Amino acid sequence: MTTLLRIDASARLNRSLTRMLGDLFIAQWQTNEPTIELIRRDIGIEPPPAVSEDWIAAAFTPAAERSDAQNAALALSDTLIDELEQADVLVIATPMYNYGLPAALKAWVDQVVRIGRTFSFDLARGDRPLEPILGGKQLVALTASGEFGFGPGEFNEHAGHLLPHLRSLSGYLGADEIHHVGIEYQEFGDDRFAASKAQAISQTRALAGRLCQSAT
Repeated sequence: MTTLLRIDASARLNRSLTRMLGDLFIAQWQTNEPTIELIRRDIGIEPPPAVSEDWIAAAFTPAAERSDAQNAALALSDTLIDELEQADVLVIATPMYNYGLPAALKAWVDQVVRIGRTFSFDLARGDRPLEPILGGKQLVALTASGEFGFGPGEFNEHAGHLLPHLRSLSGYLGADEIHHVGIEYQEFGDDRFAASKAQAISQTRALAGRLCQSAT
């Protein structure tokens, strides 16, 4: 049985394009594999808190030496990492806000990318002391942006920091591969937006079918 962890980062509920793509992806996967285990974390509705000085101190204190207060500070982080550890497929449905990650998604990342849980640090490894602990997962990024032209060689290529950021983080999230489907032109609301949306819907269904087939 495949375990999917779905992260929704949109602040919108009724008009969210990324929630729509997330629904399509999960529904298509369930059509092919009805018995999946689905873990859902809606950080758009309930964003994790930003890390604090107390959180950082707790994270860098060996587990056996933490106080009750430090364990409490890391309780949500532990839960979020437990969810990530269980997942075979991580589905992140997120809009691009101001050319990057929504604050809620960045807060989630900061809670789960943690020394001793999702990466190790060893100076004996030389210039690359950080090493991911998790692995073997597929990361699916379902995105939406108001503008357009963020692809390789396009005019907005260097302005779009959402997907590059997720790619940089993917190893620490345990992802061996990352797959992306995105909708552009949302703020224009014209034929280009309609075409982009239609294409993304088709690609999302196809991607879910392909990944499900390879996983089962």
